[in-house]
Amino acid sequence: MSVQFLNARAVRLHPGDDVAVALVDLAPGSAVTAGGARVVTRASIPAGHKLAVEAVEVGRSVRRYSQVIGVATQPISAGDHVHTHNLAMADVAVEYDLGSAYRPTVGAGTPATFEAIVRSDGRIATRNYLAVLSTVNCSATVARMIADRVQATSDVSGRSSFDGVVALTHGTGCGMGSTGEGIDLLRRTLAGFASHPNFGGVLLVGLGCEANQVADIVDIHGLADSDRFRTLNIQDVGGTSACVEAGSKIVESMMASATDVQRQPVPVSHLKLGLQCGGSDGYSGITANPALGAAADILVRHGGTAILSETPEIYGAEHLLTSRAATPEIARALLDRISWWEDYTARNHGTMDNNPSPGNKAGGLTTILEKSLGAVAKSGTSGLMGVYGYGEQIDTPGFVFMDSPGYDPVSVTGQVASGANIVCFTTGRGSAYGCVPAPSLKLSTTTALFERQRDDIDINCGAVLDSGVSVEEMGERIFAEILRVASGARTKSEALGYGHNEFAPWVVGAVM
Repeated sequence: MSVQFLNARAVRLHPGDDVAVALVDLAPGSAVTAGGARVVTRASIPAGHKLAVEAVEVGRSVRRYSQVIGVATQPISAGDHVHTHNLAMADVAVEYDLGSAYRPTVGAGTPATFEAIVRSDGRIATRNYLAVLSTVNCSATVARMIADRVQATSDVSGRSSFDGVVALTHGTGCGMGSTGEGIDLLRRTLAGFASHPNFGGVLLVGLGCEANQVADIVDIHGLADSDRFRTLNIQDVGGTSACVEAGSKIVESMMASATDVQRQPVPVSHLKLGLQCGGSDGYSGITANPALGAAADILVRHGGTAILSETPEIYGAEHLLTSRAATPEIARALLDRISWWEDYTARNHGTMDNNPSPGNKAGGLTTILEKSLGAVAKSGTSGLMGVYGYGEQIDTPGFVFMDSPGYDPVSVTGQVASGANIVCFTTGRGSAYGCVPAPSLKLSTTTALFERQRDDIDINCGAVLDSGVSVEEMGERIFAEILRVASGARTKSEALGYGHNEFAPWVVGAVM
């Protein structure tokens, strides 16, 4: 991105844009120059919000990023505040380009490395936990009892490569069909976590009579009892106390091998990076998201994998991804997911434009089209190499897409189930998040947010606005921090203890 921000009061991102974005609060009557246009504000324009640089008639489309973000619902004059009172969602007719912008990735000259934990079977980990997973909400309390007991009674002093014993529980697993889409997603998610390299050992705990049977998860996904994976049912072992006792002994038996590890250098090609944005604002598509996209491109050049998700938050910008698809089939697979979501929201009496959230709107975003165009920026420019279902194991390196809701905990849960071993999460409003077992780096869109929430934010991308740092340089800083965290450095969310309660499998279908 070649736009210069330093000392500017507003920025017009493309010469054809009808709007500029205020970089500071603008009072009525403020003279502003942005991208060759000079306007005088006719109203107060909050920082991060849009001001018109051209007059727009009712019904005419409004552009930002050189893309349509909505239609004018009232006459708009140059200098007006452009937001929900005069801009609304538009139906944009798009003729999809299937791959014309695809370019094969040119690899990095000298492959980078990071310090990883190498499992006995060769799998690569960035963290080292023991986990107790619940099949159903009915076994959640027992799972937590087991994890808490082992964590409290085990001596792990001096074992710096061990990250602890965790219980990952959820609110579903029964009151649902024992076959079909909903339980398939849940089983796939649990199996993905059970086999994640960041766990040195896993105990899966069921009740015994639930729809989501332990045996079905094991059989369908090819899991088997071993020194690092075991199962229990509360009813089979004699109730709560007996299950806590038996489960604690099992997890304790995994402790020695799980903690007897050391880090060693491995190629960056073993990294799978989940790309997320949450609590977005008007700056997300200007600073943090494109900077993360630059970091994702670097990762891909080193042979790593970058995973974009949140299908409702690429809606209206999917054409920018289909044009980068390596094959027409990959592009069509993405469009099939968009069609599924249109049907899904319709049958649940919703629409795809139920976004942005109140916080997004307060930060300057008006329509889902505008939000999606900014969100796609975190995918970088690499070719799209694959499209995966929620929680499906990602086996293709490079830039890929995994279908998920836009709700961040659900989306990241799916990415981790798919194999993500580190996450970068951009925010403009101040989302607080962690995702055990994968470390989560938080990136702020502005320096003001970074200063306000220093204990939550790892990287300040606001330096693109106020310190003259280019998007490309910020991407290099993010990539360096990804390697540092993947090598064991703690993120802010890890230091605060986030990630235990954020496990949130996607619930699809009726609760009965």
